[in-house]
Amino acid sequence: MSFYASGSQTVGPYFKLGFEWLYQNDAAGPNARGERVEIRGRVLDGNGAPVPDAVIEVWQADADGHYRHPEDPGSREVDPGFRGFARTPTDADGGFAIRTVKPGRVAGPGGSLQAPHLSVLVMMRGLLKQAPTRMYFPDGPGNDNDPVLALVPAERRGTLIPAKAGDGALEWVIRMQGDRETVFFEY
Repeated sequence: MSFYASGSQTVGPYFKLGFEWLYQNDAAGPNARGERVEIRGRVLDGNGAPVPDAVIEVWQADADGHYRHPEDPGSREVDPGFRGFARTPTDADGGFAIRTVKPGRVAGPGGSLQAPHLSVLVMMRGLLKQAPTRMYFPDGPGNDNDPVLALVPAERRGTLIPAKAGDGALEWVIRMQGDRETVFFEY
């Protein structure tokens, strides 16, 4: 008997067993203040094939730019109906959907303001660490001078900004590798 992990045993897929009780695709909550938005997307691998067993995790500020976190100086003012967190699995076609409110601008480096964004973690079979990224809003206030988005080469910023769908939703494709790979960050 061998106790060495093979390449296919390094991570899972154990998301259903470990995360299912934490799945919540409404980051805002039903009583949160702010402009509602639905974000639909897909996770694709390096060959453009859907990733059917990924998990998307989202953290965000409320509509006034406050995080539900004790280290946020504005946490006492956070909208009481706001959650600030969502975690949802992808389906057989790599698809996911999250409902939320558009977040407000939050403090950035050196006293600057960041554009409204979602902090996103992608977890999937074969990744030993989460893949952190951000999603910015099309035509979002401050996109032109966001200190983090400014670090991304101009030709790659579009990987962090979803397209507007005809029904008002946002459609975002997360490409894990390859042509038009989504920008991922280190933390």
